[in-house]
Amino acid sequence: MVRASLFATCLVDQFFPQVGVSTVNLLRRLEVQVDFPVGQTCCGQPAFNSGYRSHALPLALRWLDLFQDSEYVVVPSGSCAAMLKVYTPELLKDNPKDAQRAVELARRTYELSQFLVDVLKVTDVGASYPARITYHASCHLLRELGVSSQPLALLRGVRGAEFAPMEAATECCGFGGTFAVKYADISTAILAGKLRAIEVTEAEAVVACDMGCLMHMGGAMRRRGMKTRPMHLACSHVPKSSPS
Repeated sequence: MVRASLFATCLVDQFFPQVGVSTVNLLRRLEVQVDFPVGQTCCGQPAFNSGYRSHALPLALRWLDLFQDSEYVVVPSGSCAAMLKVYTPELLKDNPKDAQRAVELARRTYELSQFLVDVLKVTDVGASYPARITYHASCHLLRELGVSSQPLALLRGVRGAEFAPMEAATECCGFGGTFAVKYADISTAILAGKLRAIEVTEAEAVVACDMGCLMHMGGAMRRRGMKTRPMHLACSHVPKSSPS
């Protein structure tokens, strides 16, 4: 049996716990033995991206210590997965021993869609969602991890779903973590273009692999009164005949 440890991420843990629950349920349905290392904290990405590497360092070391014995680490976020797989080894490069530990653990760390398609070799998990859906490709997932086909393969395996490609699917939504706070006007302008692209699809749900993007887009969609709902990939794969 495949064993995997869930790294929940801050946004999922604090604001969207249903994504974590859906991820665990999905993996267990695929006969993955899932555990949740107690004591896990932020991966350090906000501090790292803001230039506070000394603040990100202890968080990176904590991740290494907590997950070092995991067969696999599964992350329901392309952004946090990119931090762990790409930037944590870079952050620790001045300490060769810890840097090597980070490289080895990074090889066993996967964003959720990566894990399902590339490790478990699954694209059909038996899910059903009778609605028109579209997909937003988050920046870190696409550009740092090179994950593009895996989420689409999983969405096309959802029974009853009508997939409507978004013309600007690979364009940024404007979130970018602290970018949306530091450069709110630019972020809002980028977001407006993304919302127009979503509206054109006439989709009932926009699916993505990062709650940061979905939170950013979802808030604006609610304020505009748009009927499209934001949905994490894990939640689009619940085995029910109606949206949940």
